[in-house]
Amino acid sequence: MAKPLHVTFLWHMHQPFYRNQLSGTYDLPWTYLHAVKDYFDMAAIVEEVEGARVVFNLVPSLLEQIVEYADGTAGDPFLTHYALSPADMSAEQRLFVLDNFFSANRERMIDPYPRYLELRYLLGNGDHSSAVDRLRCAGDQDILDLQVWFLLAWTGEAARRRYPELSGLYSKGRDYTDDDKRLLLETHRTILKRIIPLYRTLHEQGKAELSVSPYFHPILPLLCDTGIAREAMPRANLPRPGFYCPEDARAQVLRGRAYFEDVFGFASRGMWPSEGSVSDETLAILAECGLEWAASDEGVLAASLPEGLATGKGNLYHPYLFSREGKEIALFFRNRQLSDLIGFTYSRWQAERAAGDFVQRLLAVRRDVPDAEHVSIILDGENAWEYYPENGYGFLTALYRKIGQSRQLEFATPSDDRVRESVRRSLGHVRPGSWINADFGIWVGHPEENLAWEHLHRARTAALTRNPEVAAILAAGAGPAGSPGGGASVAESICRSLYAAEGSDWFWWFGDDHFSPHSDHFDRLFRNSLIHVYRLLGMDVPGELYQAIKQVTPAGLVRKPSTLITPLLNGMVDDYFEWHGAGLFDLSRQSSAMHAGESLLNSFFYGYDRDYFYVRVDGSSPLDKALLPDDVLRLHLLLEREYLLAMTSGTTGGELLERRGNSWSGTGQACDWIIARLCEARVPLAAFTPQKGQTFFAYVTLTRGQDEIGRWPTHVPLALSYEGPDIDLENWLV
Repeated sequence: MAKPLHVTFLWHMHQPFYRNQLSGTYDLPWTYLHAVKDYFDMAAIVEEVEGARVVFNLVPSLLEQIVEYADGTAGDPFLTHYALSPADMSAEQRLFVLDNFFSANRERMIDPYPRYLELRYLLGNGDHSSAVDRLRCAGDQDILDLQVWFLLAWTGEAARRRYPELSGLYSKGRDYTDDDKRLLLETHRTILKRIIPLYRTLHEQGKAELSVSPYFHPILPLLCDTGIAREAMPRANLPRPGFYCPEDARAQVLRGRAYFEDVFGFASRGMWPSEGSVSDETLAILAECGLEWAASDEGVLAASLPEGLATGKGNLYHPYLFSREGKEIALFFRNRQLSDLIGFTYSRWQAERAAGDFVQRLLAVRRDVPDAEHVSIILDGENAWEYYPENGYGFLTALYRKIGQSRQLEFATPSDDRVRESVRRSLGHVRPGSWINADFGIWVGHPEENLAWEHLHRARTAALTRNPEVAAILAAGAGPAGSPGGGASVAESICRSLYAAEGSDWFWWFGDDHFSPHSDHFDRLFRNSLIHVYRLLGMDVPGELYQAIKQVTPAGLVRKPSTLITPLLNGMVDDYFEWHGAGLFDLSRQSSAMHAGESLLNSFFYGYDRDYFYVRVDGSSPLDKALLPDDVLRLHLLLEREYLLAMTSGTTGGELLERRGNSWSGTGQACDWIIARLCEARVPLAAFTPQKGQTFFAYVTLTRGQDEIGRWPTHVPLALSYEGPDIDLENWLV
């Protein structure tokens, strides 16, 4: 009988370092919330399922935050406002709760709970009602129930099953008391204290291998040399001067391993480099630091092999040995399709069906690639589950159970002896890249990103020249781990602030690749780390550090198109890159929708290839559930004439119309669309023939019967830019 296929799940656990270096408090609560919802659940599910074995990759700066929340030393304004009695709150404090305590996935975390949904409609319509009106509607009991439901909704399914007091609070549903609120917070504290011991227990039982990332989650190749980005992005505009500090990369790795060992009592053998970012120099550093394995994305492997992944991706299903100047480290490469199915697709499927489909795909690899030995599924361990029923509990338990019962599949981790023995293929060179498009375009090259790198370079140079002790620590590329709390020396605190500013998260939100309502917080956290450096050095803080890096764009505009796109129209996001080069508008604050409580639509993507113009419209909840069968979603395009595409959820195509006087007439041009979780449509460019460099306009309406019940934007249409089929040649940004 053929050997079973080794299956490795690597769950990457990471949050930005939310502690503000100036205030010492946490600007945002996501580490706490993901801890009680995801970090506990993910370990508890593995513990529950017989035979399950996975890799948990834990970022040291995340562990540091969990430790502070568990011991009660994390100052968090969200928890402060949770603890307040509504009767004692000021108007400002009540408004903080109303503005922030609906921050949860609407479909999975609000809609299933009648009281939370009731409060959402009553109090959560901040875009359409004045603060005075909202405060007038909010009674003390409403505020108290909202406080409780916010933390209840962010509680994991496995945690709920293990702690009966949580089930009791869910069952009660409304009219909570101060005692209920205290009970919930105390139970959360118990969960927080249990997280790290639970991961340690899984390691001791052989049910999990624990690996680590660099301390503050930096992009190691860019720390070594920002110029390395040109190998994957030849036309990139890079920061000047460049950042060249391989000793910082080494320090982030060594400090990360040291803190991990302090927390768990043993040394990690492997590392997921932040964002799967690798280069020859960084892999050599990992090997020098004692790491035995690392992992990246299949796109990096494809770019590193002369023949790419080859037919059937046979090259993907083996571990590799990277060797350079006597330094060796095993490498594993992520199967993008399988990983993205979990991240983007299966949340809409019934749990058993999704798990069965995934197992069948693994068996197909076993069947169709005869020499396949190993498949790696790698993705974030927390971000997908808010889109799943039961926080992913049913899907994960079914998936682990089915794999464990298969004779043709076998759970494995990179440090297993049988896996290590299979490392026979060699790589002498790795093309620098990350798990996002196999390049570094998310973190460098945009003017905002480059400005951040330049600020970092100047602060680091100031520290080197001003303080000899700092210079010695930085030059060593290691130094003492230092106390994560307040016991570190001034020099060590300066170095920690610099290392914190090197984290990937700040650069993720700079530029126009991603948008977040909290982007100003990320900008401020980055700049505050550098301001802290100058203050500790006793120097005047450069004035530019008090100026936002993240630029405010025209109302709603997030980015313009940067490359040609040809997305698959299926009404869902199942590939990170499908719409990555598209233009994007935020519709959430530009609505006239008459849905109390929120804007039905929240984003508008657009782009084109040589033949079609593409549009994607996302809702605040799945559109196929939010729209009635006879609702019509209308896309209006305005060039020399006005064109209309009238779309319903029960159809998948129709004719583009054009306005003639006061009526609409057919153009003879057939268009396609689908309305499922979101709406995707395409219109032949030949139908309205935009010219290169031309701006045209669009807006979306929703009609129900004879009534228009929503319009996005409310007043001025979206200004769309068309740069023609050569846009790929004119823009470096992926």
